[in-house]
Amino acid sequence: MCGGANHTHHPEWERKAFDRSRPMRIGIGGPVGSGKTALVEKLSKALRTRYSLAVITNDIYTKEDAEILLRQNALAPERIIGVETGGCPHTAIREDASMNFEAVDELIERFPDLQLIFIESGGDNLSAAFSPELADVFIYIIDVAQGEKLPRKGGPGITRSDLLLINKTDLAPYVGASLEVMKNDTERVREGRPYVMSNLMSGEGVSEVVHWLEHQYMDDDASAAHLHSHSHEHGTHSH
Repeated sequence: MCGGANHTHHPEWERKAFDRSRPMRIGIGGPVGSGKTALVEKLSKALRTRYSLAVITNDIYTKEDAEILLRQNALAPERIIGVETGGCPHTAIREDASMNFEAVDELIERFPDLQLIFIESGGDNLSAAFSPELADVFIYIIDVAQGEKLPRKGGPGITRSDLLLINKTDLAPYVGASLEVMKNDTERVREGRPYVMSNLMSGEGVSEVVHWLEHQYMDDDASAAHLHSHSHEHGTHSH
């Protein structure tokens, strides 16, 4: 935990209606090493031919995640901005998001036709979540190597995010984690909100996230029932 910040969470992170006069802002959060940058890369490559995209990354002292995306040719360099937060990662996406809003404005000035902006948070603990003023949609990612008990530990990212990814499913046998236990705990704590089991290194789960995200963009008022009707066909779980 950083600097004694107020960590009271609910109900301020309830999702608000998307203002279609501007690009949709997709917040991507999760602990260090969970796969946030890999997810941004995969989504950018999957969507860049159909949508006008941009990315903002948040790091404390460097622009390393932005540089990784550049090396992977996720998007053109002018579509990626790295923000150096200089402090607690959650502050820049929640209590004081001014640096991120400035980056958003700069990207819109560069590309007036922008449709989607991915905002990747710095790695943080389970208490971190995006301000609904900054992110229209909040995706949270954890990984199996952090232990099968992680979903039941909760935290706003795990319980309240619009979509949860449980990444690195291929590592389960090596860390003694049961994917079934993780699924059951996830369904219990998320109370019907969707989640995806993924292995981003192999591409498993990417198409499900793309499908889900496109539904959020095209129909921001998609109901839980609508999500459920597509869940089994496309691998997104919502119970």
